Amino acid sequence: MKIKYFDNEIDKVEKISAGDWIDLRAAETVTLKAGEFKLIPLGIGMKLPRGYEAHVVPRSSTYKHFGVIMTNSTGIIDNSYAGDNDQWFFPAYALRDTTINKNDRICQFRINEVQPPIKFIEVEHLDEVDRGGIGSTGVN
Repeated sequence: MKIKYFDNEIDKVEKISAGDWIDLRAAETVTLKAGEFKLIPLGIGMKLPRGYEAHVVPRSSTYKHFGVIMTNSTGIIDNSYAGDNDQWFFPAYALRDTTINKNDRICQFRINEVQPPIKFIEVEHLDEVDRGGIGSTGVN
């Protein structure tokens, strides 16, 4: 997979031996007050393989360490976002005053196959047993 670094001071992206997700780092030091939003540059761009997209999410320790959440829960980057200026970003919302230092690991990504073509067929009834609505596993 082709990768472009917008910042040569951050550690290079690498697959670690444990786990399926790949960590990404802040490409600048960011100080946020509670309630502030910032698109934090990740210092990289990639040309994903044809038929794949990247899913970017916070690391499990991101909130604990930095007090930020990702504003859209999951970032989806399709393989057409691969121009020379298409840097990846982490949209952070601070729930407490915080500083994220350049090179801190703040999010992670993996690639997945894109959804195959689908066709919707309108029906009056679905032919499965009701599970009991939202939030129900079907068990009392």
